[in-house]
Amino acid sequence: GKEAALFVTSGTQGNQTAIMTWTRRGDEILVSDSAHIYEHEVGAVAVLSGANMRTLHFENGMPDCQMIEDAVCEEDIHRPTTSLICLENALAGGRVVPVRVMKEIHQMAKRRGIPVHLDGARCFNAAVSLGVDIQEITRYTDSVSCCLSKGLCAPVGSVLAGSRDFIEKARKNRKMLGGGMRQAGILAAPALIALEEMPGRLSADHENARHLAEGLSRIPGVVCDPDAVEINMVFFRLEAEKEVRAGYPGYLLDRGIRVNGENRGMFRMVTNAGV
Repeated sequence: GKEAALFVTSGTQGNQTAIMTWTRRGDEILVSDSAHIYEHEVGAVAVLSGANMRTLHFENGMPDCQMIEDAVCEEDIHRPTTSLICLENALAGGRVVPVRVMKEIHQMAKRRGIPVHLDGARCFNAAVSLGVDIQEITRYTDSVSCCLSKGLCAPVGSVLAGSRDFIEKARKNRKMLGGGMRQAGILAAPALIALEEMPGRLSADHENARHLAEGLSRIPGVVCDPDAVEINMVFFRLEAEKEVRAGYPGYLLDRGIRVNGENRGMFRMVTNAGV
């Protein structure tokens, strides 16, 4: 539903290219304190854009429009100017943001003259979970980065989309980050298959994830909430000694099952086309 797009090597490159394009040095972006942009992109906003990140703590990571608007700064000699609002859908914790929330935030941002960037690494999963077309989510954004190599199964890459004017500006920033590949066509071929054919199979991943969560919840010593599974990610906790938890990923790998290592007391499994 956007006018133009760029192929980028990763979701991080897509997000950072967008932030570089929307901001000037000394500006401020608003972002959740659990967002990938804040937690897992190596502080790139400070290094690449020279911008500040004002983090907001949302319950369960779900964005709150009023909290975001209250944090906006336009005219204050003591504070950086808010030039961008960054959202996620689906959230890093596996939850999905309702369309009405996206719409409310985008309308507020438009009223305040601030663009909205969506880290949509799993936005197709979010659309399937919500039962809507992907454009029902992306219409409430000014730019969106979508990962092609997660549920959509491409071997590598993401796409950054927005208005034609935004993408023309972003193209130079992508080049600066080393993303202007002469060989992009080889990678773009499977990326096109990912976009055109793979969204239709995501519901199978979601069904498998719910099945997995329900099974895990019945195992003594495993704490898992099946009702929290909205896409293809399952989070759970082991009631076991530290040594057991540390050895758990290796134990499962020996049996052909991959799981993330423990992070803040939680393990994560992701269902995919290979399951």
